[in-house]
Amino acid sequence: MIHIGLSGWGDHDLLYGPSVKAKDKLKVYARHFPVVEVDSSFYAIQPKERFARWVEETPASLRFVVKAYQGMTGHQRGQPRTEAGGTQAMYDAFCDSLEPALETGRLAAVLFQYPPWFDCTRENVQVLRETRRRMDGFPCALEFRHQSWFAPAFREKTLEFMRDERWIHSVCDEPQAGMGSVPTVLEATDPHVTLVRMHGRNAAGWQSAGAPNWREVRYLYRYSLEELEAWRLHLQRLQQMSRDIYVIFNNNSGGDAAANAKQMMELLDQLSPDGMRPSDPRDTQPEEEPPEQLSLF
Repeated sequence: MIHIGLSGWGDHDLLYGPSVKAKDKLKVYARHFPVVEVDSSFYAIQPKERFARWVEETPASLRFVVKAYQGMTGHQRGQPRTEAGGTQAMYDAFCDSLEPALETGRLAAVLFQYPPWFDCTRENVQVLRETRRRMDGFPCALEFRHQSWFAPAFREKTLEFMRDERWIHSVCDEPQAGMGSVPTVLEATDPHVTLVRMHGRNAAGWQSAGAPNWREVRYLYRYSLEELEAWRLHLQRLQQMSRDIYVIFNNNSGGDAAANAKQMMELLDQLSPDGMRPSDPRDTQPEEEPPEQLSLF
């Protein structure tokens, strides 16, 4: 099965009317898409109670891809990698926060996206082994941002390593802009799950990290129908290797992710979780809960 969704749920104006409150957006989102990427977990380990609320307030059809906390992936370059209490305490807190999603079968994958300076070295291979050991019992996806992992001399070894260590491959569509980007490698490393992340193809924006407005332009890209059609064939190929393909559109600097995701669902002839065609207009308000019945006893 191919599941289409978006990175985050708060900033996709196409899905919400002006009166939809922030606390209700995930409920509305779940009518449109069957999977969502949680990116707030990258910036801070989320309270377990928050995950429990997200699970309780959404239908069982919604799956979560959760980005690993940045302290676990080495994004805080030049700063200590651990939180108070040490490395194991950090992992324990992160794993504990995910329990509501894991226990209900709603956790599609934990995404470990490593930074552009995380290159293919013996030391970093050991980091990945240790990380996978700490995350035992959780489905974990691996995404590189340094081209060395898929250089001709290491490509097959990288894929074999991921299979041996039970890493789900996060296949990327992104600009080819030097060593800080990776090619699209259409290979599954897990027979059950493969993750696909659609970052857009804005090469100039991709290289703007560090600029004051880099977040506004990095993912500024709208896929054409021809590009989406090519990816429809790619997804069908991946589905022959993996049972569930989770596709996350991350090209939202200009608000294009939701529209492109709906176009992809149309190309795949899929209905939204609410049973409507992805392009059909909807009431943007969340469904009201029935009034609580008074109990006389």
